[in-house]
Amino acid sequence: MVSQTGLKEFTEEVRDFLRDKLTPELRHFGDVYASYSLPRSVAEEWTGILSEKGWSVPEWPVEYGGTGWSVEQVVTFKRELTLARAPRLMVQGVDYVGPVVIEFGSEEQKSQILPRIRRGEDWWAQGFSEPSAGSDLAALKCRAERDGDGYIINGTKIWTTYAHQCNKIFCLVRTGDGDKPQAGITFLMFDLDLPGIEIRPILTFGGDH
Repeated sequence: MVSQTGLKEFTEEVRDFLRDKLTPELRHFGDVYASYSLPRSVAEEWTGILSEKGWSVPEWPVEYGGTGWSVEQVVTFKRELTLARAPRLMVQGVDYVGPVVIEFGSEEQKSQILPRIRRGEDWWAQGFSEPSAGSDLAALKCRAERDGDGYIINGTKIWTTYAHQCNKIFCLVRTGDGDKPQAGITFLMFDLDLPGIEIRPILTFGGDH
């Protein structure tokens, strides 16, 4: 819990930072682009600025680059970013992959994956939905068969936001069958430039995908 005086001082610190670092060019991208259509070069630039300040993953534990802020401070920070029209970044790496790796990953995985998310060097797509499995993820059919130390994956994912700009993906795949459809589903993370992966756009009327 932060006192009202402390929260006011924190708010001014965030505003000072944004006045100093949020250039007109970056603000333009915050005005015009939704997070899923933000050019990757802009996302990398803004994430790098936040990372240098130590603010790119505010809700992670401090030992992995987080801030140790209170809930009030996190909410204030996000509000000030919005009011200042900062670029809206994709959340998959920070909000989905990072917490999963922190909770369940090995030390090797943490050391390899987390710093690259924090610095904006890796961008992650989400591979959940399929042509016949959207909100009903238990119906997914994309299969992964064990092959030595890895897997061979066969199937299709759809509505994979930002896939055309990402270099990584986290995917739910079926690795086994059980009495219930929820059984046998595995969470895999891999590079999007592996052989056999094809990314095809689904264009909106506005030209986004």
